[in-house]
Amino acid sequence: MADRYLSFTGTAPGRFLTRRLGLPRPAPLVRWSPERPSFDGDSLHLTAGKSKLDLAATGLPLSLSSERPAGVLLDATGVRDVEGLGEAHAALHPVVRSVAASGRVVVLGAPLDPDDHHQAAAQQALEGFARSLGKEIAGGRTVNLVRLTDAVAAESTLRFLLSPKSAYVSGQVVEVGGGPVTASFDRDRPLSGRTALVTGGARGIGEAVAETLARDGARVVVLDVPAALADAERVAERLGGTALALDITADDAGERIARALPDGLDVLVHNAGITRDRRLVNMPAERWSSVLQVNLASVLRTTDALLASGTLRSGGRVVATASIAGLAGNAGQTNYGASKAGVVGLVRSLAPRALAEHGVTVNAVAPGFIETRMTASIPLFIREAGRRMNSLSQGGLPVDVAETTAWLAHPASGAVNGQVVRVCGQSLLGA
Repeated sequence: MADRYLSFTGTAPGRFLTRRLGLPRPAPLVRWSPERPSFDGDSLHLTAGKSKLDLAATGLPLSLSSERPAGVLLDATGVRDVEGLGEAHAALHPVVRSVAASGRVVVLGAPLDPDDHHQAAAQQALEGFARSLGKEIAGGRTVNLVRLTDAVAAESTLRFLLSPKSAYVSGQVVEVGGGPVTASFDRDRPLSGRTALVTGGARGIGEAVAETLARDGARVVVLDVPAALADAERVAERLGGTALALDITADDAGERIARALPDGLDVLVHNAGITRDRRLVNMPAERWSSVLQVNLASVLRTTDALLASGTLRSGGRVVATASIAGLAGNAGQTNYGASKAGVVGLVRSLAPRALAEHGVTVNAVAPGFIETRMTASIPLFIREAGRRMNSLSQGGLPVDVAETTAWLAHPASGAVNGQVVRVCGQSLLGA
């Protein structure tokens, strides 16, 4: 369903009324397209504190001066005390107004030092700083914080956050470790030669994920329930992939996937999910169990099976779908919130072991209000509240979740592990 309010605010009467009444004025977001794969102009490189990062090694288009930067990259990894935080303010204060509409601000921080509480306090302060700036910068601009130790390991993350692909990702904190970085890949089609399986891929967000992974070169397997086989085949045929009809809650789903992919799997996207909303006092056991089985138990079982069988190859990626409902809770969704919070627990626990034992990373995306057929059926006032209660004052699109998934699936994202990234326009709900 079209966001008519967003369209109205772009007209002269809409601008007049929203200004007079103090209403939200969402800016149209610039998203990736073949015609505009990147922003015009370089990103401004600023520094606070004494940094040891070699950002030149990333090959990012950075500039030391710009009157109208498409983005700003503030290296604050060297900030170790309150005085260093003053340098961060001094660096960004003069340039915030000059960032182009739909531009990007990325703050680079360091891991918190457990042996230096002054450094830890200063680096944690950067999180509050970045999140707060994201809520005031407006104009479709985004602000994110990346904690890292190695610039090269963070290259794919920085390219994503400084690009149109991250249009609906703001107010996030991403930690990049020192994991392996794949040096050999086609920059335009980084997933070439890799196989990706998307559960619930016949429609909605799953279809967008399949499309985006195929765009990046993956051979896509579109998995959905047997009743949706026709839709799955339609998507797969369009993308040059294959369809797989399977009830993901079946006890042997993992084994059946492994048999269908004898040559192995590189990217596993757990997108399949359902809702059965009702307040707990009115929720029968069937509504509870069906949501937990599809959204959580199937994710646990199939991931375990595909890791144990070796179907998920070394260098592989698991990307699961959480939700801000699992992080912040939502009335009438105790079952759904529990299932999605469970996904977060899975990611945080499994990620270090999966990387150490199998060479596979495990991350999650947590969508906020995304414009789908499901959200289009929500009553008007609730739907409008969902759209406006974020820093970008609008709902996201399925492609926003897909682009974030593609970044986590990227062969150069091996140092991104155990992360839960909200795709919510910096929703006002939750942390």
